[in-house]
Amino acid sequence: MKKEFVAYIRNLQNTITSRLEQIDGQGNFHEDEWKRPEGGGGKTRVIENGAVFEKGGVNISEVHGTLPESMQQYFGVSDANFFACGLSLVLHPKNPFVPTVHANWRYFELYNEQGEVVTSWFGGGQDLTPYYLFKEDATHFHQVCKDACDRHDPQFYSNFKKRCDEYFYNSHRKEARGIGGLFFDYLKETPQMSMQQWFDFVTDVGNSFLDAYVPIVESRKVIPYNDDHRNWQEIRRGRYVEFNLVHDKGTLFGLKTNGRIESILMSLPPHVQWRYDHHPKPGSEEEKLIQVLQNPREWV
Repeated sequence: MKKEFVAYIRNLQNTITSRLEQIDGQGNFHEDEWKRPEGGGGKTRVIENGAVFEKGGVNISEVHGTLPESMQQYFGVSDANFFACGLSLVLHPKNPFVPTVHANWRYFELYNEQGEVVTSWFGGGQDLTPYYLFKEDATHFHQVCKDACDRHDPQFYSNFKKRCDEYFYNSHRKEARGIGGLFFDYLKETPQMSMQQWFDFVTDVGNSFLDAYVPIVESRKVIPYNDDHRNWQEIRRGRYVEFNLVHDKGTLFGLKTNGRIESILMSLPPHVQWRYDHHPKPGSEEEKLIQVLQNPREWV
């Protein structure tokens, strides 16, 4: 399973970065291959200052070694070795009418002292963070997510959509980071689902990413915008940063396992604002977004 999923994310990284370069038309991904002293490494691909994408990264990693003590406590184990691999991406478009997007698909193994796998699981998902809300975009994104889920189990979409709304939530702000999508973790073998079936599900979701996001980018990237739109985008990006640095478990895991800092913090946008006690004008499009973020909706 480990080799199969590593091969999958390597191929998916090529597919996604090639398509995004076509969409941008100007920017190209720069690849940075890195090694982790304790074991493993990865390939970070970053695009900056493109025609469409102001900053983005599509990264893969394969790391292994002794699980740090802090993470042993987190997983409830002692003296364990681990292997983790995955693809993680974040895209911050230049145009405020094009939403930021995040996605991640990963596989994890824990070993005993004899090197035997004692547990393994999949995790991941994809979620959308708009700055201006277009209902049809939200519906499209969620419909693609639902279609991928429905091919495997009719309960998956409602379960993983709910988890996404709960996870990508800035509790200190009492608002969601975006309009959600899918979030799943600890997908382990059960009498109902083998690891091969989980593999098929997770890769189906990964394969759906471009279908979910690209049409939205294509339709919104040509909308004219002004400085007010841009300022709002940067204020909302501040909320994105807050979530990633305060709440995100993936960021925590990377930092606790001596991951590559540049790759871990690649998700942060290049231009951000924090304005004191800022509130959008009543009745504005900006306020309409906040109302939705404070009250997650069903989109399909």
